[in-house]
Amino acid sequence: MPKKSLNVLFASSEAVPFIKTGGLADVSGSLPPVLRGLGQDVRLILPAYPEALQRIGETREVAQLRLPGHHESVHLLEGRGENDMPVYLVDAPSAFRRKGNPYVGPKGIDWPDNHRRFTLFSRAVAALGLNRAGLDWNPDIVHCNDWQTGLVPALMDHEWQRPATLFTIHNLSYFGLFSHEAFEELHLPTDLWRMEGLEFYGSGSFLKAGLAYADQITTVSPTYAGEIRTATFGYGLEGLLQFRSNRLSGILNGIDYAAWNPATDPHLDHPYDLSTLDNRIHNKRELQREFDLPERDNALLFGYIGRLVEQKGADLILDILPRLQRQGNAQVVFLGSGNPDLEQTLREAQYQFPEMVRCRIGYDEGLSHRIEGGCDAFLMPSRFEPCGLNQLYSLRYGCVPIVHTTGGLADSVVDVTAATLKNGSATGFSFLHANPDGLWYAVHRALECYHNRPDLWLELMTRGMQSDFSWERSAGQYLRLYHKALHGEPGP
Repeated sequence: MPKKSLNVLFASSEAVPFIKTGGLADVSGSLPPVLRGLGQDVRLILPAYPEALQRIGETREVAQLRLPGHHESVHLLEGRGENDMPVYLVDAPSAFRRKGNPYVGPKGIDWPDNHRRFTLFSRAVAALGLNRAGLDWNPDIVHCNDWQTGLVPALMDHEWQRPATLFTIHNLSYFGLFSHEAFEELHLPTDLWRMEGLEFYGSGSFLKAGLAYADQITTVSPTYAGEIRTATFGYGLEGLLQFRSNRLSGILNGIDYAAWNPATDPHLDHPYDLSTLDNRIHNKRELQREFDLPERDNALLFGYIGRLVEQKGADLILDILPRLQRQGNAQVVFLGSGNPDLEQTLREAQYQFPEMVRCRIGYDEGLSHRIEGGCDAFLMPSRFEPCGLNQLYSLRYGCVPIVHTTGGLADSVVDVTAATLKNGSATGFSFLHANPDGLWYAVHRALECYHNRPDLWLELMTRGMQSDFSWERSAGQYLRLYHKALHGEPGP
């Protein structure tokens, strides 16, 4: 691993524990402190949302910024995060001090000025990146994440003695699209509006700006890095990604092994490790009681945690419920929210299968831990999945994952086959075709294994718990890529 310590400015629109809407926050809250623990001077920068201001605690103002296109002074506040990491909040009250979701208003519709809000944020990040905030700190690299920071590499591209830039795609399907009229409001260099810049089929895309101008591009799993270069997953950007393929890498996300540790998890009534796996049955019974399901030790208890949207494949689970009932000796618990029609169908399934199906609409952090610690198997039939985290939590907790072979799911779960049983690498069950028959193929194999091969099931649990998906491993890969970006070398 390279020896030289780097100054890294990590820019994100969300990060735990300050603000979270999805997996981006988990990555942005976990990776920077680990990199800092490896001896790098990493500093996180976020918009100053009300939740972030409340959760960061004590702050001090370290700079005032005058940014093009914004009539007010922008205050840069500094607080502290995990590992004593400096955290900067870009305080522009008219842009960011709004209640609720960072990206959408109370009615679930995107804030109409998102293009102005995140241009402002990107300009603030660029000011720090170019050491124009008076902090006397020069980043060697600015690590940007998703469309909300896609303008940063473009804004710094022609600057003299600029830092290197790395842009991470967490989900390519979110473009950050805006019209040419919106572009004209932003006071951006006019040469950005071209096919080689951020122009995208007559609209503009902040995401495309990041892909076009960053020194290095990453996404959150090796398989997804290949998938997004195809027409199926590239959403019209596959040509650009193919053109820049020598700068595109896939690095699998890690998970926080302190927060997700079945031996010390405060959300579990009965913590356990490899030497005390018998405790899991007590968690299973507790979970069955919590969901008002019959307490049946011999029933294969499946869990699902996630958004109820087409991408995540929850509808595929609903489609196979009649077959699961006919098979017998199985139960399913759901935790999630999303599409109102899917939510309603899920509620109705509880009445159609009263001893087999239960759901909780919404999100509950503690319950998500109890599902991982009490279920026998975890269902993750996503139609596409850049990385996924729940399958990693499941492996950590000995909850055998059942996944569609796509993106990070393909990179983290090894299917039970004759070859993987022989070489001792199998950790779960997977399927190739994202349809009900494909999912049933994997679920049926899991049922057969659970009920007829308890020795093999225990082997799968044990191997999953022994897998290493910690952030330390992924952080080392990012460090090597940072150095390549600094020296203008291709990756990976």
